[in-house]
Amino acid sequence: MKYRAVAVLFAVSSFVGAMSVTAAEQRPMGFFVTSVGMGNGADLGGLEGADAHCMKLAAAAGAGDRDWRAYLSTEEEGKRGISARERIGSGPWYNARGILIATNPTDLHLYNKTITLETALDESGNRIKGRGDKPNEHDILTGSMDDGTAYFPDEADHTCNNWTSSDQGSAQVGHHDRHGGGNPSWSSAHPSRGCSQEGLAKTGGAGKFYCFAAD
Repeated sequence: MKYRAVAVLFAVSSFVGAMSVTAAEQRPMGFFVTSVGMGNGADLGGLEGADAHCMKLAAAAGAGDRDWRAYLSTEEEGKRGISARERIGSGPWYNARGILIATNPTDLHLYNKTITLETALDESGNRIKGRGDKPNEHDILTGSMDDGTAYFPDEADHTCNNWTSSDQGSAQVGHHDRHGGGNPSWSSAHPSRGCSQEGLAKTGGAGKFYCFAAD
């Protein structure tokens, strides 16, 4: 009986382990905050450079087999630019720990309550510093409005010249921890105080941005 009980326990443990592996395979990472910026303020080399940075970090974390896109919008004079929400696929998206962030773009923007300090993790599953930490790095570059679009009703620069400026301009940022003055939105909280690394840091940023798997 003793040996039979051990055998049953081993079988159950093996089954649970197999189920855990299967669940992990069904919830591959599809969302993260970059652990580091690109070091040149909001000059990311445009969308192409930002996407490449997402891909580089994802690959280093073992998730380089997906089509990674930076959650960033652009602006064009006289017409609509590219919206971040249109770049990131249809979901669902899980963080590095397998926690569901959103099932689709509507869930991500209209109903989202899951992006918080504890879930907006970097590509390795580590927490990003937020309000109350030193330094505060909760300003995440987006160039977007709450709904993930770049349709701002003014003539101001919200994307640091479409992510090519580390000097003049400003960038709209979100708060990954949902804290701070103004609108504590994960996607659109307030504009930065410039596009340089120093300018981003003045309002609590480090040039980091969100990355989503678009496939």
